[in-house]
Amino acid sequence: MIFREALVSDIKQMQVVRLAVKENVLSNPALVTDADVEDYITRRGKGWVCCVDEVVVGFAIADLVDHNIWALFVDPASEAKGIGSRLHDTMMNWYFEQTDEMVWLSTAPGSRAETFYRMKGWRENGTYGRGEVKFEMRKDEWRRN
Repeated sequence: MIFREALVSDIKQMQVVRLAVKENVLSNPALVTDADVEDYITRRGKGWVCCVDEVVVGFAIADLVDHNIWALFVDPASEAKGIGSRLHDTMMNWYFEQTDEMVWLSTAPGSRAETFYRMKGWRENGTYGRGEVKFEMRKDEWRRN
């Protein structure tokens, strides 16, 4: 497994992973375009990928503009190998090296992602959008993890 910063050339494979997930499925895949992903990894923040045999099997994206975690997804065939955890920790370390601003994310209630974020120390703070669980993390909270 190789973990590295995401490149524009990774976007097609990142989209394949995004569409392969079984939870937090996009209701309309056209809502997240390649141009959107490029904007998030080159201008708004940064992304990271995990590759196995030069194939992207997981990715994460942090957004410094809206101070949120825009994406963290692992291909279902590559789950339970620590990929999501390593991508998460790399992304969070980078995020808090850039800013002291609290970061937030949302995910489907009752999902494995919800359990994952709770285990990572995220603090629930209401709901977002269509009933998703909203989580927040402050820099001092992250440093304690």
